[in-house]
Amino acid sequence: MNSDLQDYSHKRFNILTGEWILVSPHRAKRPWQGQNEAVSNEKRPTYDESCYLCAGNTRINGEINPEYKDVFVFTNDFAALQSDSNTFSVNDGLLIAESEQGICKVVCFSPDHSKSLAEMNPTEISKVVKVWQDEYNLLGSNDKINYVQIFENKGAVMGCSNPHPHGQIWSQSTLPNEVEKKDKQQRAYFEKNSSSLLGDYLKQEQEAEERIIYENDDFLVLVPFWAVWPFETMIAPKKAFKNITELSETESFHFADAISAITKAYDRLFECSFPYSSGIHQAPTNGEDNNHWHFHMSFYPPLLRSATVKKFMVGYEMFGSPQRDITAEQAADRLRALIA
Repeated sequence: MNSDLQDYSHKRFNILTGEWILVSPHRAKRPWQGQNEAVSNEKRPTYDESCYLCAGNTRINGEINPEYKDVFVFTNDFAALQSDSNTFSVNDGLLIAESEQGICKVVCFSPDHSKSLAEMNPTEISKVVKVWQDEYNLLGSNDKINYVQIFENKGAVMGCSNPHPHGQIWSQSTLPNEVEKKDKQQRAYFEKNSSSLLGDYLKQEQEAEERIIYENDDFLVLVPFWAVWPFETMIAPKKAFKNITELSETESFHFADAISAITKAYDRLFECSFPYSSGIHQAPTNGEDNNHWHFHMSFYPPLLRSATVKKFMVGYEMFGSPQRDITAEQAADRLRALIA
C-alpha cells in the first residue's frame, strides 16, 4: 500500500455508496481532552425478573414471553412502522411526503440475559442466522414489503435500552436511503462488467492481504478500505449471494463463525463488552431478480482510543463528509492480532 496513505490526509471512495470519506492519520497523535464514556463491567444474571425480554416474563403490552430455549422473535410492541397505516401522499410545492407501511420485529438471540453474541458459540449463533433467514422469507413474501433490514444495537452508548441479547428487523414498502445507494452502485457495476462489485472488491482484498482480519471457507471479515468508524468491519461471503437465504447449512454455519470471530475480537480490543451497531444489507424483496446484489454484514463500533473514548460524528462529519483518524490498515492490524 502507498505509504502516503498512512501519513498524509486524503480521501477514500466508498464503492458501495458512491461517497467519499476524509482520512486524517496524523490526527491520531493529538491528545484527548474530550468526553470519556463510563465503562460497565457488571456481571448480569442469566435471568432478570424485571427484563421484558427474558423467557416467561410479561412485556409492557401484557403479553407473556414463552419459556423459549434458543431464539425468540415477536412483533415489536413499539414498532416504528405500521402495517395498517393509511396510504396517502403530500405534494404541495416543495412539501413532499408519502405514506410508508411496514412490520417491525424483535429477535432475542438467547434466553440467557447475561450473554451477547460475543459470548455465544457459532452453533448458538447459527440458530440466530436461521431465524434471520426465516424472517427474511416470511416478511419478504408480503406484497407490501420490499425491503427487510436486519440489525442490532449493542450497548447503552448505542442507544440500546435493554441489555438482553437481541436485535431487530424492520421491513418496509420502499428502500431506505443507504440501501438505495448500494442498490444503484451495484446495479451500475453489474450492468457494465457482468460481475459482482463487492465480489471483485473482495478478490482485490485477498490479493492485498492488508485489511482482512479473519477468513474461513466461505466468508471474509475485513476492515473496508473506505471504513468510516474507527474499527468498522464487514463480513461478506466469497460467493455473490444475493441474500442470506441462499446460504447452505454449512455456509450459514461459517457465517455464524465469522460473526463469532469478530465480536469476540471486539471484546478483547479494549477489554470491555464492545458496543456497536451492526446490520445486514441484502437484496430487496421487490420481486425483481436483483442479480447485482452481494449481501454483506457491517459493524459500526463507536469506540476510538479506549473503552471510554468514543468517536463522535459532529462538526465536519455533519456538515461536510465522514472523517477518520486511524487508517483502515492500522485498525485491521489491531483486530487481526486479537483473533483467537
